[in-house]
Amino acid sequence: MNDQKKILDLVRESLDASKYQDEHWEGSFTEYLDLLEDDPLACRTSFQRVYDMVLSYGQREIEDLKTTVTHYDFFDDPMEGGKDALFGLDHSLDRLMNVIKAAAHHFGPERRILLLHGPVGSSKSTIVRLLKKGLEAYSRTAEGALYTFDWIVDGEVQSSMMNEEPLLLLPPSIRDKVLGRLNEKLRASYKLQLDFDLSPISRYWFQHFMHAFDGNLEKVLEQVRVRRLLISEKDRVGIGTFQPKDEKNQDSTELTGDLNYRKIAEFGTDSDPRAFNFDGEFCVANRGIIEFIEVLKLDVAFLYDLLSASQEHKIKPKKFAQTDIDEVIIGHTNEPEYRKLQNNELMEAFRDRTIKIDIPYNLRLADEIKIYEKDFNKTRVPGKHIAPHTLETAAMWAVLTRLEEPKKANLTLMQKLKLYNGKTLPGFTRDNIREIRNEAPREGMEGISPRYIQDKISNALVGEQPCINPFMVMNQLEAGLTHHSLISKEEDRKRFKDLLALVREEYEDIVKNEVQRAIAADEEAIARLCGNYIDNVKAYTQKETVRNPYTGKDEEPDERLMRSIEEKIDIPESRKDDFRREIMNYIGALAVEGKTFDYRTNERLHKALELKLFEDQKDSIKLTSLVSTVVDKDTQEKIEVVKARLIRDFGYDEISATDVLNYVASIFARGDVKSSDS
Repeated sequence: MNDQKKILDLVRESLDASKYQDEHWEGSFTEYLDLLEDDPLACRTSFQRVYDMVLSYGQREIEDLKTTVTHYDFFDDPMEGGKDALFGLDHSLDRLMNVIKAAAHHFGPERRILLLHGPVGSSKSTIVRLLKKGLEAYSRTAEGALYTFDWIVDGEVQSSMMNEEPLLLLPPSIRDKVLGRLNEKLRASYKLQLDFDLSPISRYWFQHFMHAFDGNLEKVLEQVRVRRLLISEKDRVGIGTFQPKDEKNQDSTELTGDLNYRKIAEFGTDSDPRAFNFDGEFCVANRGIIEFIEVLKLDVAFLYDLLSASQEHKIKPKKFAQTDIDEVIIGHTNEPEYRKLQNNELMEAFRDRTIKIDIPYNLRLADEIKIYEKDFNKTRVPGKHIAPHTLETAAMWAVLTRLEEPKKANLTLMQKLKLYNGKTLPGFTRDNIREIRNEAPREGMEGISPRYIQDKISNALVGEQPCINPFMVMNQLEAGLTHHSLISKEEDRKRFKDLLALVREEYEDIVKNEVQRAIAADEEAIARLCGNYIDNVKAYTQKETVRNPYTGKDEEPDERLMRSIEEKIDIPESRKDDFRREIMNYIGALAVEGKTFDYRTNERLHKALELKLFEDQKDSIKLTSLVSTVVDKDTQEKIEVVKARLIRDFGYDEISATDVLNYVASIFARGDVKSSDS
């Protein structure tokens, strides 16, 4: 009983009666005018509302290769905690928002179809889903409130079914004066503008009451009940979605509505607006958004409807005059369909009325990793350990398939990936990277879709193993290429397999480096080695001797020790003096500031010390003995210490740490001692 009470209390605490009352406000037309005095934005157009909705979540400027791009926090999906968050599309989303902003200011794009164009799985439909979801949530907030009206006829409610703005009830001359006053109070950068007429059914009732009250507009407006409008895709209010079907089973009435044959008998004619259902997708989407899925697969007859809907903001329901609509028309399509449009001379008018916004695949490794981390993390995949670099290697391969071979002879494809990901490489400036990008304008429009990667990671996860590693996923990726439905050329299949081999090489370098760092993670040993190095460098630069702590005798600086460390970071013999003076100057500058030198603050020296310590310790640990059947107790204890560091510092579990140690041991066993690039 107590448990039931607790649950009931939880439900009661979640109820908010005042919020419900706000969301379902009703009032007279006069009360609505009073409401507009306080909140002029309630009568915004659809583009203005969408623009403000996105901005309400915040924005920030980010720099990308000396160019400034606006990042809109809305596209991180704050509504559902990042469920539909977008990564790596800031340039495309910035362009989309510039178009929506121009439309909000009535600069022209409000009379165009927004066409999201890109390869399959590039997040086109996710962008539209976010906009629809965001508009639903925004309409429930105080700043996003919008209103519509119904007619009260003989005590019964008669709806126009088109969610019309109440100010449309005012004649244009009066409406313009009202809007002029509202614009004086408005703090937005745009101006309110309502160049629309009433729907046929509202026009019918308006004329009916004007006749009944001898043209007394105030009396007519008393027959109107204004109410708040909550946008909802499920309830078909303010959001419409249209998807191509078989031509025989689809006609234009799905867009504009159809006759209600039962009511024709009641009203005596099929031209009476009361005998028509204004419930087509264009009608229900009025004041909001209409989405056209795979818009270019539509029959030509539907595309003609789109022309007037976009350019004139009008639709043509059967038996009625053109009817005004106010909505954001947004469609999406893939490249093959768009090429057909370009080659079809008869569709020139449609091309002229679209604004194409490219939505390419992501080309930045860090952002691609985020896509998979969103779906495959400890919360979403409980009980399964995903070994470090598993998602990274999958993401690396995905990005490599989308890149074009570099035109510069001194640049590899893997280096290009790293440059795009923000890594600095000798000889390449940000200007160089921008030039490389400009040389390949189609990058991101082809390659492997994130969906394919997600499917193959899922395949690896459903196995019986408690842990998955990069090799399991890479094997799934390679096996799937044989039957990949979107790969038609054998040369593409071969190229993708070759890129997987490239990723395996890179992964080998990554894990070798990690194991090296785990072996050399003895901070005390590194500190001792560093102290010894600094003592010798100080003596060398000041032309002094060093006291041997064991013999107590003064000796010449240990050149072999210093060079064995410096060579680890490729300091040539000709530059050793410069490097040593640089280190001493660095220590001296810290001393002037009252600070103590710490090798961890000097990245290059820290790396050199780790590599040197690894080289000194790897023989004593005898890592290669892991591949044999017998391991002595002392070696096993040292290996357990390394394994514990891999688990503690690098995110491995017991199984994956053992696997990676065995793998790196096999590398050393076959004599591969190539140093890795950290």
